[in-house]
Amino acid sequence: MHGRFYLCVPFVLCLAVGAAAIGHAETPAPSVHWGALAYPDQERTLMAGLTLNRFTEFNNSGQPYDSTVHQTIGFNFASLTWTERFNAWATNLTVGAGPTSDQPTRYLQNNFAHRLFHFKPVPVGAAREATDFMIDGSVTRWAKLWDDRETGFGGIGVSSGTLYHEGFLRLGMRRMPFPIASYLRLSVMGRYSQLWKASAFNQVAGQSYMGQFSLSLGNYTQTNTPEWEFELGANIDTGLFVDPRGRSLQEKFGTVALRFPYGRFEMWDDAINFKDKGPTYGGTLMFDLLALIKVFG
Repeated sequence: MHGRFYLCVPFVLCLAVGAAAIGHAETPAPSVHWGALAYPDQERTLMAGLTLNRFTEFNNSGQPYDSTVHQTIGFNFASLTWTERFNAWATNLTVGAGPTSDQPTRYLQNNFAHRLFHFKPVPVGAAREATDFMIDGSVTRWAKLWDDRETGFGGIGVSSGTLYHEGFLRLGMRRMPFPIASYLRLSVMGRYSQLWKASAFNQVAGQSYMGQFSLSLGNYTQTNTPEWEFELGANIDTGLFVDPRGRSLQEKFGTVALRFPYGRFEMWDDAINFKDKGPTYGGTLMFDLLALIKVFG
């Protein structure tokens, strides 16, 4: 499945068209534990779209993921995220819901990416069939660090639904400038969470520690949130899932994102994990409703 990660750049470029204010979006759970960028929104935002995440019980060699989840799962969420700013504070509400099934993520994995790169298909045993949802809420305090831009943040939040329940803290820096490269920005974040089981996952790790960093490329001469922005990131997570002995299963992910004038596309993958099983890959395509209302309203 590792070849999927290298497909996203040309696919993103085909999707990005138009011109307006850039959109940013928080992705619904469980994307944060699948490798998605998990930084808080910095500006007022209202976005909607589709978010997919796939959990594979086996890799393409038939080796099982050593966890307490014994089925393949494809989460297909219609997603809505809303952020409001109140001076230095930001609040966010993100909702994702939809039918859970083997498709279309199985097709994208086996019939598209693995066939294109001549990998063996990933076998599928039992597959979850249900309607799932997750709701996320957070409060974030933004602060100016070394210049007049708000680049530091800290906040708390909760996630709850049919997959699992989670309370989390996050602290980091968003789009810190490079002194010798005005077109580059660095983002880093640490995240701690307490986790509880729900109907989809009957056993999860009691807590999770996550570190995430990314590099962004864009024209930041006039604003810290340009209309076009390309971002590469990586994250390490002590894990949502546990083995049969109750020990957390650490995961590593890479992600690539493109923010374009009417929205945002991101794809995450476990290519740097060299597992190709468990929380394997996902992606989201979100559209900026506030920008579209200005154009068509």
